[in-house]
Amino acid sequence: MKNKELHNYLIEQFKHIEHITSIPMMGGYIFYYKGRIFGGIYEPGFMVKITKASKKYLPNADMMPPYKGAKDLILVDDVDQSRLLCEMIIHMYDELPEPKKRKKI
Repeated sequence: MKNKELHNYLIEQFKHIEHITSIPMMGGYIFYYKGRIFGGIYEPGFMVKITKASKKYLPNADMMPPYKGAKDLILVDDVDQSRLLCEMIIHMYDELPEPKKRKKI
């Protein structure tokens, strides 16, 4: 599945929760829940940040960097489990860092 198709499919999978947004970034996409980054689409596929919740929901998933020099993320192999993905994202929220404040110039 190409990145745009995967993006559209994931947006459909996330329909059970509100406040999901995404932005295109360097050929992939970054996903936000209530303004906090939880994952994205990278060269390996859909990946989420490593948190206690994501490890609980995806205990056997591979962890790898999305690109050279990046911190490891969890590769989500099965993007067809809409309810599981939505529950995981909701439970990840409190463990995700708040967005960095932009400096005014």
